[in-house]
Amino acid sequence: MSSALAGPVTNAPRTGQLRPVAYLVGQVLLATAAMMVFPLIVDVVQHNPDWQAFAVATGLSSAVGGLLSWWGRGTVASGLTLRQAFLLTPVSWFSVCAVSALPFYFARYGIVAGSAADAFFEAASGITTTGATVLSGLEQAPPGMLLWRALLQWMGGIGIIATAIAILPALGIGGMQLFRTESSDRSEKVMPRVRQIAWAITAVYVGLTGLAAIVYWLAGMTPFDAVAHGLSSVATGGFSTSDRSFGAWEANGIQWFATLFMLSGSIPFVLYVRLIAGDRSAIWDRQVRTLLLCLTVIIGLLGSYLAVTGQYPLEPAFRHAAFNVVSVVTTTGFATTDYTLWGNVVIGLFFGLTFIGGCTGSTSGGIKIFRFEVMAVMLRTHFLRLIYPRGVFPRSYGARQLDDEVVNSVVAFFAVFFLCYAALTISLMALNLDFITSASGAATALANVGPGLGDIIGPAGNFASLPAAAKWLLGVAMLLGRLELFTVLVLFIPRFWRG
Repeated sequence: MSSALAGPVTNAPRTGQLRPVAYLVGQVLLATAAMMVFPLIVDVVQHNPDWQAFAVATGLSSAVGGLLSWWGRGTVASGLTLRQAFLLTPVSWFSVCAVSALPFYFARYGIVAGSAADAFFEAASGITTTGATVLSGLEQAPPGMLLWRALLQWMGGIGIIATAIAILPALGIGGMQLFRTESSDRSEKVMPRVRQIAWAITAVYVGLTGLAAIVYWLAGMTPFDAVAHGLSSVATGGFSTSDRSFGAWEANGIQWFATLFMLSGSIPFVLYVRLIAGDRSAIWDRQVRTLLLCLTVIIGLLGSYLAVTGQYPLEPAFRHAAFNVVSVVTTTGFATTDYTLWGNVVIGLFFGLTFIGGCTGSTSGGIKIFRFEVMAVMLRTHFLRLIYPRGVFPRSYGARQLDDEVVNSVVAFFAVFFLCYAALTISLMALNLDFITSASGAATALANVGPGLGDIIGPAGNFASLPAAAKWLLGVAMLLGRLELFTVLVLFIPRFWRG
């Protein structure tokens, strides 16, 4: 997915548009095949027969990726057209999801084995960093499968950062053009700068992942568990090696550390690069300030509620509140306990938090903080105009003026998001799922959060018992939400293909 950084996005005729896309998709599939080697080696060392599933999947992925790369070779030097960029994004993500499902399908462990719906769901949940799962008994699962789940989320995390920085702003999707910088400019002059930014972000991402793994290990996890959770935490993914998630580890402040690493993944990674380059004020970006303020208020209120109602002593009350609120807002999906047992008001709170998401340019999903800020600016301006019809009230986001293109794009995103949410909820209910399962399942899939609400898909359950059709719907919804809706939906407009 980071291969999209290989060329500038320009507007050009349609001629030959498939070959450059095929080449880049092929390169991404080859990279995915290379990542499969790590769980393959782990299973071989552990004498687990599932290494054969990874061997077959690696061979198939390499073959398909190699053929696509060969067919499209030498066609990306001049960059991508706007249509090619739109096409590349969903095709590459769907392709990675498809080949990533192969190890689950061929494996001998778990209900995913031999089930296309389960394999696709698990792979889509991993690559979109959603964290919803159909697996149980994780403590006895083969190490290769557990590592593959964590690697999928890690790849998806760096992939969405690259997409959000290099592709989506140039496509003007959902207000993302507000963050058009050197990395999404369409001219050829910025390419050296793009590569520098890409390498710097990758270094930060790898560094935070390694730091998380080391901290988890020192706090009491086994080296394997520490690596797996380090890969998932910074990617804001949520896959664990235990059915109890982080509830299996409480000593030595490990849940507090995990809260910080989840939060670190929800901050724009470009800001880390600027901070390292000497811009100390970069980390206090408007989005970051808003995110931290919201989290502080919500955690303070929830922690006080849990302590006052006697559900936990003071420290555990704020620890559980901080961990689970940050996990849901950053769309990570880890849990320390079943927070649906804290009362109806808390269930309502977490349902609302499902939609928020972190900052743009981070690994988080959801609607994103900046879109809520833009909507707040629009509402303020609207109310002021009702009071002062002849007044002039500029719309600004930080130091930037919000032009009509950004405003309209954000409004369109909200409208399409909730239309998709309603359609998905109704579709799930048509499959005889109850309202809580359907509504929270649709929300957690589109927002890439992970656990839903209720007895079936809540933080203490999983998605295994859902019908196959529901798993296919939710898997597609995860990819739809991860790719900001429009990059997928635009492919269904006939005019897109006519040019």
